Amino acid sequence: MMFFNTAEFALTFVETSRHYMYSLAKHLVLLIGISFYSIHLSGQSNIASSAAKVLKPFVDKELAWVMTAEPITVTASSSTRSSGGKHDFFSEGDYWWPNPASADSPYVQRDGMTNPDNFTDHRKAMIRFSRIMGTLASGYIISKNEQYASRAFQHARAWFIDTATLMNPHLLYAQAIKGRFTGRGIGIIDMIQMMEVSQALIVLEKSKSAKPVEYVQFRVWFEKYLNWVTHHKYGIDEMNALNNHGTCWTMQVAGFARFTKNDSLLNLCRQRYTTLHLPGQMAQDGSFPKELARTKPYGYSLFNLDAMAMLCQLLSDKQNNMWAFELEDKRSIRQAIAFMDPYVKDKSKWTFKQDVMYWENWPVAHPFLVFGAAAFSDQEMFNTWKNLEHAPTEEEVIRNLPIRNPLIWFYPSIL
Repeated sequence: MMFFNTAEFALTFVETSRHYMYSLAKHLVLLIGISFYSIHLSGQSNIASSAAKVLKPFVDKELAWVMTAEPITVTASSSTRSSGGKHDFFSEGDYWWPNPASADSPYVQRDGMTNPDNFTDHRKAMIRFSRIMGTLASGYIISKNEQYASRAFQHARAWFIDTATLMNPHLLYAQAIKGRFTGRGIGIIDMIQMMEVSQALIVLEKSKSAKPVEYVQFRVWFEKYLNWVTHHKYGIDEMNALNNHGTCWTMQVAGFARFTKNDSLLNLCRQRYTTLHLPGQMAQDGSFPKELARTKPYGYSLFNLDAMAMLCQLLSDKQNNMWAFELEDKRSIRQAIAFMDPYVKDKSKWTFKQDVMYWENWPVAHPFLVFGAAAFSDQEMFNTWKNLEHAPTEEEVIRNLPIRNPLIWFYPSIL
């Protein structure tokens, strides 16, 4: 009997010890993860502080007009070619033109060549909204001026709350093609212009001007959009795209999920980056073959790299360092940056086709450079970003640079 009790005690002791050691190991791994994340945040904070000094003159210049700008939403203009209503976003496919054989025929494609007569007013209004919100949030970070927050909410209310001017939370009629489609899944890429809006709302939520009841409404709007873009056929089509369109679907969903605090969607986006975008789009040398095959390979390569880098910035937290993630064959975001880096420093080294349009307008101060510099503590990369154009004026460049205010994406490390 005594032997049985001793054995039972020994088994209990072993099991208790095993549980204790497992728990200790689990907490140790967590502490190590937190430690590495703290180092990551420290690097982010240092680069963010340096970036703030670089960007302040540009932010101040933008604030000069932003503080006098009145809200302009989708209700301010319309097109007879739209199948939607007053509150529905509408745009037309950029590379589609009237058929020279007959004005009444369906439009025909000229890949890479933008038709200046297509309807883009709603997209321009959304870009304007994004610039305003990003600038005001950046100004708030730099100065803590409450007037910037108050002004931002005036614009947010117009787009998301005011029933006379709000935009409906879907993109059913985006990138339509006359005579062919009233809208397309491919048009969902237009919504990346809202990313700095949702991020600005995150930054400004703790300001004195923020109203909890309005934030409920802001989040409901983005929740409705997320439900649409993850369930509607257009959203599913775009989600499955194996080029920059798929990357941008995940990027916008990640940004909006961050604002709405939707952890399940954030985890979905992490899964897509690690199992779909990185292995499915990146070649062994770090290039994106599908972007290189386009008529604007340089611009598209930069654009997709920006989107990939933003996924790393958006999806990294204490448990997930996406900047450090690599596939078994060592493909990673760092490799993608290394591929483009020499062509950003000296575009004359580009060995592929030149872009059919806007070749002379690239590169600019791309987000992959400043966020990559922070992630990898790379001063040379930061200097490359610092010396590039921070205030482009070409509309096509502005459109393809939806992350224009890096400071708001360093939140909370910079506040």
